[in-house]
Amino acid sequence: METVERKLTRGGAFILQETQAADVFTPEEFNEEQRMMREAIQEFADREVWPARERFESKDYDYTFELMRKIGEMGFLGVSVPEAYGGLGMGFVDTMLVCEYMSGASGSLSTAFGAHTGIGTMPIVLYGNEEQKKKYVPKLASGEWIGCYCLTEPTAGSDANSGKTKAVLSEDGSHYLISGQKIWISNAGYADLMIVFARIEDDKNITGFIVPNDPENGISMGEEEKKLGIHASSTRQVFFSDTKVPVENMLSERGNGFKIAMNALNIGRIKLAVATLDGQRRSINESVSYANQRVQFKTPIAQFGAIKQKLATMATSLYAGESACYRAAKDIEDRIALRKAAGNSHQEAELKGVEEYVIECSILKVACSEDMQNTADEGVQIFGGMGFSADTPMETAWRDARIARIYEGTNEINRILSVGMLIKKAMKGQLDLIGPATAVGEELLGIPDFAIPDFSKPLSQEKHVLKNLKKVFLMVAGAGVQKYGTELEHHQQLLLAVADILIEIYMAESALLRAEKNVDTYGLEAQEYQVALSQLYLFEATEKITAKGREAILGFAEGDEQKALLMGLKRYTKYVEYPNVIALRNKVAEKLAAENTYCF
Repeated sequence: METVERKLTRGGAFILQETQAADVFTPEEFNEEQRMMREAIQEFADREVWPARERFESKDYDYTFELMRKIGEMGFLGVSVPEAYGGLGMGFVDTMLVCEYMSGASGSLSTAFGAHTGIGTMPIVLYGNEEQKKKYVPKLASGEWIGCYCLTEPTAGSDANSGKTKAVLSEDGSHYLISGQKIWISNAGYADLMIVFARIEDDKNITGFIVPNDPENGISMGEEEKKLGIHASSTRQVFFSDTKVPVENMLSERGNGFKIAMNALNIGRIKLAVATLDGQRRSINESVSYANQRVQFKTPIAQFGAIKQKLATMATSLYAGESACYRAAKDIEDRIALRKAAGNSHQEAELKGVEEYVIECSILKVACSEDMQNTADEGVQIFGGMGFSADTPMETAWRDARIARIYEGTNEINRILSVGMLIKKAMKGQLDLIGPATAVGEELLGIPDFAIPDFSKPLSQEKHVLKNLKKVFLMVAGAGVQKYGTELEHHQQLLLAVADILIEIYMAESALLRAEKNVDTYGLEAQEYQVALSQLYLFEATEKITAKGREAILGFAEGDEQKALLMGLKRYTKYVEYPNVIALRNKVAEKLAAENTYCF
């Protein structure tokens, strides 16, 4: 239970201000019901999913969807669906928690679960009318029906609104005839209901439709795709040939499909991020266990410094990911509650609540998907030759992880989106970027303050460094906007570098605030490893920000401006007293080895 009222900030505002530890939610604050739910899902995954790796790898699609039915019987397919439509009606943090632990044991099941509960169900929940919700949502929430989402086409990927699928109104005005081709459709081979996007006449934007899967109604499919990973996730092409769809099955309004698609992807991005966490945890646990057992030169390899470095880095990434995902989840949950209290409908409150934190959703999708890939990769390396063998879990984990950087918008698109949406918010007057950026510019022209701040409190130096890292973002992004103005969107390499700075700041801050809050709650001695993890993450983030800041500055600035910006970068990325990074890594890794599991 929370004992103090949290101060809620706008989405993206973290880069402009100092967030207090008391204002973030941490995984340590899960209530009793949430902990019991987590244990129930872990037990299910350990019993039904984790031991069935060979079935997933041998493309046993039937087993994936057998499990989906069981998850439906447990109620977890409807965790975010209102009770009025057969769901559990739980909050956003609960939804994230279920998604995390249901997704960690198999990439195939994770994909099926995510596609069904997210983009396969939520568009109807959030955009459907009352009749549509009552007719379709209960069957999706129970698992009686499986849902899928038909957006991507051969010529429409990242540019989702460029689809060629057509919807033609019948002469009597009773139905639309949909014709076109969709590709990479998750759950397609088992779907009972499809969310299909098509263009009516020459409309600027696509329109969404609810389409039951009826092969007698002009719907056919390609064979199951042969994929690098997620082998037991059904992925097919879907072909529509004059498929009759009653006019009452239009989802929302004509031309509103692009908005539906984008908002569904916003929710999908943060859920994808949290879906990587338990997979990372399992990879760490397998790696630690193997490193403790594998003896070389008469020594368990867990005791070697090279392995300690890998284990510590893996644990550090996961700690930051946990911290950031649940920080953002609680912010979204509280924003939804505020909107409901103000009189918004459930649909509007949910949509606007998530939309407020679209920047954080993109940040988390990028950071967590890349951390999952890196963790699996290091896991393969720790296992050595055995890691390359299909007889161990790491090979599957490595292949299954790869897709996460592509779907729900590629990581490149999400990087560009995160910065673009921040600038867009500033242009709308929702955030003041110009004021803080101008202040940093003026500070650079002034005489530096050489006084050493008081660093007597735990993590006080780290918070000082973080404050300066935010100035790096404002300095580089501000100079970029000043130079290119509205043409900035065409300078993608600059945007990618600036986005990496933004991402590292949010992740580092989330880890620091979690550690600080737990120190305040439980004491420094009890949280020494969390403090070490947050210090490690900040140091690595600072190194990345230094490199990306330099790359960006050299890319657009010349002469005296370049020299001034590089001096500012050096000034804002330095520590007063640098941490002993090797000692911190050893501390974390030795704790992992002693506990033989991720224990933070």
